[in-house]
Amino acid sequence: MTLKIWHIIELIVFVYLAFTDIYLFIFAFSGLFPLKRKHRTSLKKRKILILIPGYREDAVIIDVAKEALNQDYGTENYDVVIIADGFKPETITNLKSIHVRVIEVNLKYSTKSRALNAALSQTTGQYDVAVVLDADNVMARDFLSRINEAFCDGYLAVQGHRIAKNLNSSFAILDAVSEEMNNHIFRKGHRVLRLSSALIGSAMAFDFRYFKKMMKKVEVVGGFDKELEVRLLQKKHKIEYLPDAYVYDEKVPNAKVFTKQRRRWLSAQIHYFGKSFLPSLRDLFLRGNIDFFNKALQFILLPRIMLISLLFVITVIYYFAASPVSFLLVLGLLIIAILVFVLSIPRYFYNIRTLWALTRLPAGILLMFFSLLKIKGGNKEFLHTKHTYNAFQIKHPYFYTKNKTK
Repeated sequence: MTLKIWHIIELIVFVYLAFTDIYLFIFAFSGLFPLKRKHRTSLKKRKILILIPGYREDAVIIDVAKEALNQDYGTENYDVVIIADGFKPETITNLKSIHVRVIEVNLKYSTKSRALNAALSQTTGQYDVAVVLDADNVMARDFLSRINEAFCDGYLAVQGHRIAKNLNSSFAILDAVSEEMNNHIFRKGHRVLRLSSALIGSAMAFDFRYFKKMMKKVEVVGGFDKELEVRLLQKKHKIEYLPDAYVYDEKVPNAKVFTKQRRRWLSAQIHYFGKSFLPSLRDLFLRGNIDFFNKALQFILLPRIMLISLLFVITVIYYFAASPVSFLLVLGLLIIAILVFVLSIPRYFYNIRTLWALTRLPAGILLMFFSLLKIKGGNKEFLHTKHTYNAFQIKHPYFYTKNKTK
């Protein structure tokens, strides 16, 4: 009886790992193909509102605000709003001296959704598009122009290409690699197959009126982007992805921040799987809502680094203790997992610095597993990641190529 139970558990684990593995491979492979879009030239420049919420981000916000004003879109066509929570008085004074609007908020419990709702409630004026950035984000000069073009196609939600602005530590490189893999698999790969792109939490754009209406119902601590995805996909709205609309984002500097961030993401992922799976299954059969069901499946996927680690360990164990057939099956899954990484990682990361960063990967893997022990409630507490990297210190090859005419 005990042996039979063990075989059932073994089968369940194998099916789960195989599902995650094959799912990731399908979209990693599809991400190799070009993303075809109708490149329409917009004669209308939509009025854009840029919302930048920040909690005690005095170190970076001045430079970020100045950079936000340096678009090729024409300053008369967009406004920049800094949502200042816990900023120093001198920071507020400096912000008000440049051409940005400052909305001060004093939230008892700081969250991005509460800060955005506080700003939207105080916003007047006729806007067509709302862009959401993080307090450390720097837009490429043509970002708003590309966003404007995308809204010609009738989308209500558009995700830009968020990319690292610093590669100054091993964990920053690992974080940058991870985000580019997400861009390849969950954004470009999905859009190639005509499914919705995943949202990230910043570098996002929405139809202003729809966003303002939707945000009134959003009250979350962690998983703000996932809440928006679920609400959009339930209504069968497609989320577009713009691989050439760049926003530069600060990557984590060390293992501590890396672990805290992943714990928050894992907790939100589990929470939204429980919340959305049954409704998405119902919508799949009653309304043919494939996008919503696909998003629910994403929430249950094992993180890639944990997937490849488990498959490696199981493959070694099976080599010594299992039948040849079982060993070959697991080995096949390990090879597929390796291919997911090979297909998804951009070529510019194939260098000696990335190789050196990989030596820190075992520590990152252990921290990821340990974070599972403290995952409960991770999406219900505010976990602030402090940013310190100056906007004018960007050290990324894409920044220079996209901004060389700046």
